[in-house]
Amino acid sequence: MPAERPGGARESIVRVSTDQPKRIRFRPHGAIAIAALIALIGAVPLASAGWYYLPILLVPLVIVVWALRAGTDAGPEGLRVRALLGERRIGWSEVSELGADRRGRVLARLTDGQVVPLTSVRDRDMPRLLEFANTK
Repeated sequence: MPAERPGGARESIVRVSTDQPKRIRFRPHGAIAIAALIALIGAVPLASAGWYYLPILLVPLVIVVWALRAGTDAGPEGLRVRALLGERRIGWSEVSELGADRRGRVLARLTDGQVVPLTSVRDRDMPRLLEFANTK
C-alpha cells in the first residue's frame, strides 16, 4: 500500500503474515511524475513548431521515467538501489555504515570504502532501514 511521507517521497510496504514487513520500498513522490507529464503535454505545441524543437520533449519524458523507476528497496537480504538506467544490489554484509549527509540524504558506506547514495531515502527513514540491517 503506498503511503505518503512528509517531505515528498512515497513508501510502499509489502506485508507478510507477521507484523514485520518483508521489505520496504522508498520511491520519489508521485507528483514529480505528474508534473513531468504536464510539462510533456505542454511542450508538444512547441515541438510541433519545428523538428529542431523535438529534443525539448526528451527532458520531461526522462523525468517521468526516472520518477517511476528510481528508488531504494530494503529487505532482509540487503538493499537494491535503482536509478534511471541502472540497478545495484548490495547485501547487508557489504554495508559497513549507514549515515546521512547535510542535506538529509542517506548514504551507505561499503566495506570496500565506496559510498553509495540511497535514492529517495531520507534521514528520518533511518530507523526503518536499520530494522532490516540488524537482521543480518
